[in-house]
Amino acid sequence: MDRIIISRTDSIGDVILTLPLCVWLKKQFPQTELIFLGRSYTKDIIACFDVVDTFLNFDDFSSFPTSERIAKLKADCIIHVFPNREIATLSKKAKIPMRIGTARRIFHLLTCNHRLNFSRKRSLLHESQLNFELLKPLGLNEIPSFDSLFPSLNHFNIPTVSLPSEFSGIDLSNTIILHPKSQGSASEWPLEKYIELAQVLVKQKKTVIFTGTENEGKEFSAILPVHPQIFDSSGKLNLKQLIRLIASCEALVACSTGPYHIAGISGIKAIGLFSPRKPIHPGRWRALGNKSVALVFESPCSICKKGKVCSCIEKISVQSVLSAINDAH
Repeated sequence: MDRIIISRTDSIGDVILTLPLCVWLKKQFPQTELIFLGRSYTKDIIACFDVVDTFLNFDDFSSFPTSERIAKLKADCIIHVFPNREIATLSKKAKIPMRIGTARRIFHLLTCNHRLNFSRKRSLLHESQLNFELLKPLGLNEIPSFDSLFPSLNHFNIPTVSLPSEFSGIDLSNTIILHPKSQGSASEWPLEKYIELAQVLVKQKKTVIFTGTENEGKEFSAILPVHPQIFDSSGKLNLKQLIRLIASCEALVACSTGPYHIAGISGIKAIGLFSPRKPIHPGRWRALGNKSVALVFESPCSICKKGKVCSCIEKISVQSVLSAINDAH
């Protein structure tokens, strides 16, 4: 094969969990050009994947005339990791010989000639393992175990960028990042608990950096404690700088968000706060990496068991998060 397209046009965390699939493909087809079709906001993440040769920006791609879009999709195989009707339709028009997708999308019946019948929502497998279901037409015989995917992290290269000057005097190796918001993509731990955690951490001589987008910062910046060891970086970092910052710190605490997955793949302590409810449970969404931790409220939750929205994540104690931070790996 000369060219394989991996299509995943969703969020940063989802894209990161696709790295093991990319590594497998490069090992199986070392001379093949691997092309990642993704959104513009994931470009800097894909740039860290040393096994991906080319990034195709779907946000630019959508503005091209149909004929040009079809021309850009010339490949021997496309893997629809995240189903997208437009991409699937164009892939068929481009006459890509192998068009791989899930059988769970009706439009794949008309556009994909290799359809795998599996359910992400009902499966007990991790998201990164579920991606491997799509590799069976390419010769995969067995879904790898979750832990066996960790060596893939060696193919994630931290960008060499400068951080803002305000971080120059901070011992980042003794710094904990708290990322309290999720842009609505996950159940969230209360802000007041993040603040309580920050206050305990500075008493332990740790530095704390709060991260988030500019809009997220508007929700917490004004209520952060005034302390020389507590910093607010919301809206001050681009994605490359955020990756660099996370990789330089001791640990990160967040719910199931992109920064949590960046922490895991960067090899630092990644402490994720979760609801046990399927399909958002940690069995599917824990970060990759030997130092990743997933915390849920210990007592069984009858509401989560029924698959209904619940606030039991709010019951995770500050002490349990603190213990996860201080636990030596």
